[in-house]
Amino acid sequence: MKKITFALMLITSTAFAQQTPIPLYPNGVPNSKKAPATYVEKLDQNSFLSSVTVPTITPYFPAKDVANGAAVVICPGGGYGGLSMVNEGSTIAEAFNKIGVAAFILTYRLPSDDIMVNKTIGPLQDAQRAIQMIRQNAANWNINPNKVGIIGFSAGGHLASTVITHFDRAVIENSANINLRPDFGILLYPVISFGPMAHVGSRENLIGKNPSQELVDLYSNEKQVTANTPPTFLVHAEDDGAVPVQNSIMFYDALLQNKVKAEMHIYQAGGHGFGLNNSTTKDKWFERLTNWMDENGWLKK
Repeated sequence: MKKITFALMLITSTAFAQQTPIPLYPNGVPNSKKAPATYVEKLDQNSFLSSVTVPTITPYFPAKDVANGAAVVICPGGGYGGLSMVNEGSTIAEAFNKIGVAAFILTYRLPSDDIMVNKTIGPLQDAQRAIQMIRQNAANWNINPNKVGIIGFSAGGHLASTVITHFDRAVIENSANINLRPDFGILLYPVISFGPMAHVGSRENLIGKNPSQELVDLYSNEKQVTANTPPTFLVHAEDDGAVPVQNSIMFYDALLQNKVKAEMHIYQAGGHGFGLNNSTTKDKWFERLTNWMDENGWLKK
C-alpha cells in the first residue's frame, strides 16, 4: 500500500514541478487507523488531490542567488475534502521562489473517521509537524528558523489560521520543544469562523454535523487570537459566495483588538478560489504581500 502511495506521489509531484515529497512521519503516522481498501489517494484532472493517507511536504527551493532564508508552508484549500495542488499549491510555491522564499507544499490528511482516531486534530498535526520539520532542518535547507511562516487558502486558510492561533497546544510529539509558532501568517479567502458565517462543508468535515459548542468555539479562530498571534496578511473578495468576506474581517478585527500587526486587502470582486491571480482586477495581491513581507524584514538576506 505504501509503495503504491509513494509511487503516486512521485508521479503527481512531477506534474507539480518535479519536486520530491518528503514524508512527515517516516516512523509512522500518529492518530491514524488502517485505511479501508477503498480509501486510495486520487488526483483528478483538475489537480485536486483526495484521500491522503501519507502526509508530506514538497519543497521548492529558490535559486541560491535570490534566496533570503525565509520559508513558508503552503496549505492548499478544498473544503477539508481535498487539496487544490496546483492553483493553491505549486503555482504559489513558484511565486515565492521568485522572491527568494523557500516554499513547502503541505499535503495534509483530510479529516476522516475512516483513517483517524480523532479527525478534528489530524490536519493540525500535519501542519504543526511541517513547521517543526522545517525548523529542525533549517541549517541543511539554508533557512532562517526565525523566518518561517504559513499560508493557507479557503479551508487551508482555516488550517493556517489554526496553526497561528493554536501553537501553544501541541498535538504532535515535541519533546525537543521546537517552536511551533509561525513567524507570520498569510490567509487567502480563509474559512475562519465555525459560527453563523461558517463554510458549512469545511466545518462538518472537520468537527462533524453535530459538534459541541466547545468544539465550535475552539475552531472559530477569530476567538483564539491573542497578543502573541503572529503578524498576518489577509486577502478576500467582497463577492465571495462560498466563504463570506466577514471571515477575514472578523479575524482582522481580532488582530486589531490584540494589537497584532496585520494588513488586509479586500477586492470588490473575484469570487472564491482565484489562487495567484484575481482576474477581475489589475492589482496583484502577491505584489502587496511581497511589499508587506519586505517591510517586516522577512525578505532581507
